[in-house]
Amino acid sequence: MALMEIENLRVTVPREAGPEAVIVDDVSFALPEGEITALIGESGSGKTTIALSLMGYAKPGCRLAGGAIRMGETDILQQDGAALRALRGHRIAYVPQSAAAAFNPAKRIMDQVVEPAMIHRTMSRAEAEKKAVALFRSLALPDPETLGARYPHQFSGGQLQRLAAAMAMILDPRLVILDEPTTALDVTTQIEVLHAFKQLIRDFGTTGVYVSHDLAVVAQMADQIVTLRGGKVQEIGRTEQVITAPESSYTRDLLAAARPRPRTTRTAGAAQDVVLEIEGLTGGYGPIGKDGRPRKTVVEDIGLTIRRGANLGVIGESGCGKSTLARMISGLLPASSGVLKLDGFELRHALAERSRAQLRDVQILFQMADTALNPAATVGQILGRPLSFYHGLRGGARRRRVAELLDMVQLSEKMIHRRPGQLSGGQKQRLNLARALAAEPRLILCDEITSALDTVVAAAILDLLASLQKDLGLSYMFISHDLSTVRSICDEVMVLYAGRMVEYGTRAALETAPWHPYTRLLLSSIPEMEIGWMERVGREVKAQQGTLLSGGDAGLCPFRNRCLVRVQGLCDTRPPPMRTLSKGSVVACHLDETGLAET
Repeated sequence: MALMEIENLRVTVPREAGPEAVIVDDVSFALPEGEITALIGESGSGKTTIALSLMGYAKPGCRLAGGAIRMGETDILQQDGAALRALRGHRIAYVPQSAAAAFNPAKRIMDQVVEPAMIHRTMSRAEAEKKAVALFRSLALPDPETLGARYPHQFSGGQLQRLAAAMAMILDPRLVILDEPTTALDVTTQIEVLHAFKQLIRDFGTTGVYVSHDLAVVAQMADQIVTLRGGKVQEIGRTEQVITAPESSYTRDLLAAARPRPRTTRTAGAAQDVVLEIEGLTGGYGPIGKDGRPRKTVVEDIGLTIRRGANLGVIGESGCGKSTLARMISGLLPASSGVLKLDGFELRHALAERSRAQLRDVQILFQMADTALNPAATVGQILGRPLSFYHGLRGGARRRRVAELLDMVQLSEKMIHRRPGQLSGGQKQRLNLARALAAEPRLILCDEITSALDTVVAAAILDLLASLQKDLGLSYMFISHDLSTVRSICDEVMVLYAGRMVEYGTRAALETAPWHPYTRLLLSSIPEMEIGWMERVGREVKAQQGTLLSGGDAGLCPFRNRCLVRVQGLCDTRPPPMRTLSKGSVVACHLDETGLAET
């Protein structure tokens, strides 16, 4: 039995001249009651537009131009504003992609979670708060009785996503829409959140719509899959059938893109061709104390080497210090101690103390191109500024170089007068890359640059990085919580936990056991295209939940409270030694190679 039926849905947007453009074209499918239906496809396929239309909502500039969306006897597309307001948040609820952006930072969490009950007047404040606490407990949130008094900034990204789910479920909706709710989460947090979402939907008997570009995640969450491309349905089927025997060639392309392939990069330089060398790098936030350390130490005693034409991957959960390390290398956040060398010469910690040549040689690509690019500037102005600053180009020479840069990142020269708001997510990230290339750097720090992109666009960006590396001899430090991506492009990998290096080795070494217990947890948490995988792995991940510890002055292993193989009286009293394993990697652990192999 279907809870909702979508028939011949059409959504249009106006053009500068001529008829409206159709962005959702004759889409029809049904939502089986009590099941989760996934909408999958690359950026621009119409996933979110269709999901929002189920609430009778169209994005600014879009128009629900035709078709029907029936929920029982109600055609949602025929309802007026008052009827839609009564429907939204009550019978149909929505969980956004970024809960951090959706919550009001100035209001306490409890006030926001119970707000739907207050708006729709379905229960008293006391009843709503009691229901909210029960939801907090069901979602495995810490301190469910008291967390409502806190503000959004006092929660992690994964906790905020679960709180958004609690707000959506406060009125027992018949349909809940989950719009890419785990895209920006690391692999272990993602499993916790997905498991909580799925269990909650099952417990309440709710029907779900899950919007995603991640097929491995969809395989864990969905009963039915609708594949979309260019606003048209490509395939509809049960999850197991679509994953194992897809009928559409486009679905097969998505499945192929979801399994990152190893990319051949330029052969790294000889041992003497070291681009970046770091020893004992420590830093964080807040004033420096008498001991020479910042009030909040985030990265501690890091050492690494990046050679010409080589790639280093830095992986770890959210909050482990990956982005802080990149900011310290770039000079945006001065390190409190340690040695930085670029091409064998000292690199001063503070950005203001570096020469223009050093600024040029180390460029950084930020995770969110939306916030990294000036929304008021055109593409030509964005690329022209570093050309003038670093190379003194003006006039025709600058325009020609802008055109060359656009061609290098496979963007049309016709985009030169566009602004970032007129570009897709993938195009913005290509522009972000072109701006870095304008400096003609030797090293590019890539900070989670594919995390917000769909699998097809992300694969294209990685291919572009590999191609540019071959042509220009670039070196990359690739920061990510996506281990599949890191393994596909990086020569060496460093694993960070609580600001400390726990493992360092080649890509080949990362493929082979034994590993540090934390590395093993990360590797086992990568979603697989296997039905039931999450239920199997989720138990192990849950067993290793815990509070992020700092090694502190004693230098103790910060993973010790989560480690399933910790040795009492040893791991909590002595710093772990650095061990070199036979496969060539280095791990910080008290267990020897035999002990690690048995974990």
